[in-house]
Parts: sequence; C-alpha cells; structure tokens
Amino acid sequence: MSDIQHHAMPDGRRIAFRLHDGAGPAIVFLPGYMSDMAGGKATAVFDWARRNGRACLLLDYSGCGESDGDFADGTLSCWREEVLALIGTKISEPVILAGSSMGGWLMLLAGEALGGRLAGIVGIAAAPDFSDWGFDAAQKAELRAGRTIHEENPYGPEPTPTHGAFWQDAEALRVLDRTIAIDCPVRLLHGQRDADVPWDVSLRTAEALRSDDVQVTLIKDGDHRLSREQDIALLLQTVASFPAE
Repeated sequence: MSDIQHHAMPDGRRIAFRLHDGAGPAIVFLPGYMSDMAGGKATAVFDWARRNGRACLLLDYSGCGESDGDFADGTLSCWREEVLALIGTKISEPVILAGSSMGGWLMLLAGEALGGRLAGIVGIAAAPDFSDWGFDAAQKAELRAGRTIHEENPYGPEPTPTHGAFWQDAEALRVLDRTIAIDCPVRLLHGQRDADVPWDVSLRTAEALRSDDVQVTLIKDGDHRLSREQDIALLLQTVASFPAE
C-alpha cells in the first residue's frame, strides 16, 4: 500500500489514511476493534471503489496500523474525532459510512455528527454498546476501577485487551437505549453464527434508528468476520446499491 498518507491532528498525532478520488457519495470504511485498513473487507471496498470510479477513504485509528499512538490510549471519542477530521478535510461530497464490528458503533456516532452529509450506512456485524452486553459483572467492575482485562482472542495468539479508559468512555456513548438520530438509508449485515456479536444487536439497532429506510440482512451460516468470498460479494453488492452522484 504505497499510497498511504498521513493527516496531522491538532495535538500532532498522525493518522494514516488511503484516499481514492472519484464520484460520490464517498465510501468511508471504519474497521473493527484492533483492526486496520489493511484488512480484507476494507481492502475489498477500496479496490471496488477504484474499479468503479468511486471516492473512498480508509483510515487507521490512532494506536492501530500505520497511525501514531498507543492502542491503550484509544477511545471511541478519540477515534470519532479522527474519523470526522479526515472526512472534514479530505472529502467534499456526501458520505456513506461502512463499519465493521466496533466500527459499526463508531459509524453510528460519526453518522449522527455528520447530519445532512450522511448519504448511507452499511453495518457489518455492527457492535454498538458492546461495553454493556459484551462483559459480565466481574469484568465491568475491573474496568470501572480503571483496570485492563484480557480475553481469549480467537483471531490471534495474543489475548485481547480492553482498557478501563476505553470502556468508561464507551459506556457514556451507548446508543441502543435511545433514538439514534440518523435518517438516511441503512443496511445492516449480520451472520447468525456470529460468536462475538449476537445477531439480535442488528435488530435492536434497526429499532433504535430514526430512519424508516432500514434493512437487516441475516446470513444464516455467517460468522463474525463475514470475510468469505460470498460475504465480501454481499458487502460490495450492498455498497453498490447506493447510487453514485
């Protein structure tokens, strides 16, 4: 990926991104927790955009991938700030947000902030409010006290950390117990064999959204990552359903 650039935030941290100029709305892909723009879904979306002359933006959150920072300092609030800064400085057209797992929570938070600039949303195993439903009482007590917990990581050899500061910030940003102020078309994809994010989270998200144009697609044999060839094809088909301007 020789086309990686960096954007300097006001505090000096440099956020890595890839940008393809083309027809709008611009597609902005938001990776999941501890993921980056080199992942299979992000790369597939970016390559599709280039083939079809569509504007597309990928980024690494601070502490992830090619961006500056320590992952332990990352929070949803911080990463939302970075997403909005890149959209505000690099994109002039309306925006379609595509978010995977935690990125699906972030897309809702960023989408509300974008208001009328938001042309569409695509969630892939979106995981809003996982600070609530994703931890048991003992884990929450540790996190509430500011301590870090570690869980088994099914996708790699190292355990997955959750830091107290991240969890505390996330708890203040929960969206499923209120109306999510988004009015654009929303498409939510979720595997029914997702062992990490229960598929009913997408149904709860659909219910909480203010938009009436919301469709949930359940993939009966789909897992959390939705990275198989047929899953990627469905993702690209969904992104392509939003017409270029």
